[in-house]
Amino acid sequence: MERSGWSTMRIAVAGAGSIGCYVGGRLQAAGHQVVYIGRPSLGRAIAEHGLSLSDYLGWSAAIPASECAFSEDIDTVRSADIVLVTVKSAATAQMAESLAGRLEPGAVVVSLQNGIRNPAQLSRYIKQHNVITGIVGFNVAQVGAAHFHQGTQGKLSLSTGAESLAGALTHGGLLTTVRDDMAAVQWGKLVVNLNNSVNALSGLPLKAELGDRDYRLVLAAAQREALGLLRRAGQPVVSPLAAPLSLMPWVLTMPNPIFTRAARQMVAMDPQARSSMLDDITLGRPTEIDYINGEVVELAKRLGANAPVNAALVSLIRDVTSSHEITRWPGPKLRREINHRAAASHMLS
Repeated sequence: MERSGWSTMRIAVAGAGSIGCYVGGRLQAAGHQVVYIGRPSLGRAIAEHGLSLSDYLGWSAAIPASECAFSEDIDTVRSADIVLVTVKSAATAQMAESLAGRLEPGAVVVSLQNGIRNPAQLSRYIKQHNVITGIVGFNVAQVGAAHFHQGTQGKLSLSTGAESLAGALTHGGLLTTVRDDMAAVQWGKLVVNLNNSVNALSGLPLKAELGDRDYRLVLAAAQREALGLLRRAGQPVVSPLAAPLSLMPWVLTMPNPIFTRAARQMVAMDPQARSSMLDDITLGRPTEIDYINGEVVELAKRLGANAPVNAALVSLIRDVTSSHEITRWPGPKLRREINHRAAASHMLS
């Protein structure tokens, strides 16, 4: 494997899935030592096929199985300089407990997770180590047995203290910035991620889903609701897109031809990109609905307000996952159902 000009880092990916394998794979392809800690099924797939990476611009890399270090044992983190935590939000506490007492002195823990509260939760258990907040501003999907594909444009953001890692990631092809306003970045990503539930209910790739105005009207209502609550709370947001988030609900309601032209200027996306929540439902795994749309509902409660649209999306996703049946909601039907659940006082325009 070709070495980069950066000092070689020893990196453990704790909870390797789509994001962990892609980011870890990019770092390994740049010459860093990476061990992937994950499910046995992933280990078998990597052992058989190696690790394949690709992106929407046509870049690709294949890491042979013989060069992929995979483990099911969390003790593997003991030798790491940097631990990338990429588990689902519901598993953060368990992962934090597992990491506590196992890390090398001076090791840095980096949360590359959806949601808002994961870094603080990690810090409560890992008190002697620096916990970095990270936000992945692009979509990654598993498109083969051990093939992970970046389907949308975007960059990584890390909190201060991760300058060396940011440089290594950028050198490895993932533009990464270090910021001191990560709470605003987290909330900005969450507002965009409100589409994960809409996409999961549609059952469509992101590009096809966003090409349907009925789905966009549902998303616009969810984002408008969230942004209003964030303004009320005095919480700034940083957009991960090439447009202010305050404009997004308006852009989403545009007729299809106008929206399509506007969307091309905001984010590049290939036809196979889809949300992680759609993958979770398809594979029968728990979703992160409580940590995305559910976080908006919790914010509303703290403010003594309501979030009927996001609450309706939480309810629908829970219905789908509890039924253990894959239900596809056509755009007009989903819009009517959200109207019904959100109550007549918050009808979608």
